[in-house]
Amino acid sequence: MTDLIADIEQRITSLAPQRPDTFYADVVDLSSSVSRLRRVARVALDAAEAGTGSPEKAEPPKNVTPDRVTETSPPAECPGEPGDEVSLDAVRTGDEGAFAALVERHRRELQLHCYRMVGSYDESEDLVQETFLRAWLKRDGFEGRSSFRAWLYRIATNACLDFLRRHSRRPQHYEASAGVTQGSPEPPSRITWLQPYPDELLNEVVSTEQEPDAAVVSRETVELVFLAGIQHLPPRQRAVMIVRDVLSWPAAEAAELLEMSTASVNSALQRARSTLRKHLPERRSEWPRQAGPTEDEQAVLRRYIAATEEDDVEAMAELLREDALLTMPPEDLWVSGRDSITKFLGPVIDPGSPRYFGRWRHLPTVANRQPAAAGYVQRPGTQVFRAQVLDVLRIEDGEIAEVMSFEPHLFPAFGLPLTL
Repeated sequence: MTDLIADIEQRITSLAPQRPDTFYADVVDLSSSVSRLRRVARVALDAAEAGTGSPEKAEPPKNVTPDRVTETSPPAECPGEPGDEVSLDAVRTGDEGAFAALVERHRRELQLHCYRMVGSYDESEDLVQETFLRAWLKRDGFEGRSSFRAWLYRIATNACLDFLRRHSRRPQHYEASAGVTQGSPEPPSRITWLQPYPDELLNEVVSTEQEPDAAVVSRETVELVFLAGIQHLPPRQRAVMIVRDVLSWPAAEAAELLEMSTASVNSALQRARSTLRKHLPERRSEWPRQAGPTEDEQAVLRRYIAATEEDDVEAMAELLREDALLTMPPEDLWVSGRDSITKFLGPVIDPGSPRYFGRWRHLPTVANRQPAAAGYVQRPGTQVFRAQVLDVLRIEDGEIAEVMSFEPHLFPAFGLPLTL
């Protein structure tokens, strides 16, 4: 914590008005450091308010195809962090500040784990905070048989399983919308709680881990179609799938973390793989494996933005795959097929239409390692472009196969302004 405070002091001292782009970058760096210090202070405050009495005993959860679905790295041990042992000595003495600094190293990785478990960015933030509070209350229960990181993963997983037990929810199917031509008799799955995840936070996982597992932040295991797919799994199978096939933990360590037998873990994994395959696109194995959008995908994103801002329906149609899909979680609205989508969007971006929504401007961004566009609209009679929608694109062979349009309340998490 002392080093972080010193870093902030140095950044403040060196901050000075200069070129807008340079000044903005300096302010963003300062804001990031301040946010991290605030999170550390929050954890320390929660620990202090929880008291220093006897920690509560952890209670185990009460519920309860041969090939992996993901193409991640081979199984690996779950390493700890250098210096954990020294910090843990301070934690055991009840030092809230030392505890906060220690767990903060693992925040982004654990938040991503919680996000995969529940599919919601908002809930993942709450669950990682709950994980840290549980860890503080149960700190005397850490005996060092596993790494501190593995111990935190167990607590986070149990927090997610408890959450899913309290909030029983299953993917449904979209209903037909009045006045909208859906374009397909088969409605897609509707996952109302699904939210996008900012790529900047994925990059923080990479930058803060000494030797992060490639699978932790691989594009394949954070793309929205994968996140949507695993929401179809029962919570326990979901946890097994994530620990075994995403994090690549050996079966024995996964069994210990989930408090299951190795045989039960292997059985649950096979069932999870079989179910997940039914909810993934057939050609998913051919998708690019690089960390973020390819140059071709970025080019498609630029054309998508231009078509919307220029009210060019024909250009939009050229970008869409014939069987493209448009959904708007959590709204009960979906449109399938190029013709149906352009028929739906055409009047919205046509200034001569009574359904004209307004002028559009976009900022390119990245969500879940996929190209995305933050849309701002200037409604007729107004002067300001206000945040309206975050479009996340799934692109195959240079065509848009799917657009998932999300509400704008997560713009700040992406570092995006709410007005232009």
